[in-house]
Amino acid sequence: MTSKLAAITGTAALALTGLAMSAPAEAQYREKIAHDPGKCSAGKGPAVMVSITDVKESKGTIRIQSYRATKQDWLEKGRWIYRMEAPAKAGTMRFCMPLPAPGHYGIAVRHDLDGDGKTDIFGDGGAMSNDPSINIFNLGKPSYKKVGFDVGSGVENISIRMRYR
Repeated sequence: MTSKLAAITGTAALALTGLAMSAPAEAQYREKIAHDPGKCSAGKGPAVMVSITDVKESKGTIRIQSYRATKQDWLEKGRWIYRMEAPAKAGTMRFCMPLPAPGHYGIAVRHDLDGDGKTDIFGDGGAMSNDPSINIFNLGKPSYKKVGFDVGSGVENISIRMRYR
């Protein structure tokens, strides 16, 4: 009886280990990370090198967040994967955004001009991957279908243009 119990317990433990190991790497959310350009060097990935153009001023904070480009995740509160923040520099800024696995992703960027951590729709800037139009009808939240791009096991390069009111 004890050998049967040990076999059942061992099988259950193995099954649970398999479940834990098969949990997708992309299951995490809301991880704040530091910018590490090395994660976009040759042979690295999955990652995306994001060039943010037309940054208006060298004041405040730039925040860049990665999301899965799905209806369930795109711009949903708490559903971002990684977030980086840096002091804003006028012109073009570049960030290496690592990603948990190859897949379909979207990037959102915000320029908090006064650095207060709050969104000011009359002053702060915003941008998204694929530069979709933002208007009163979509209230600044274009469809995940418009912002999504594919990332394989390497490093993709994208450019995003900041927009201000």
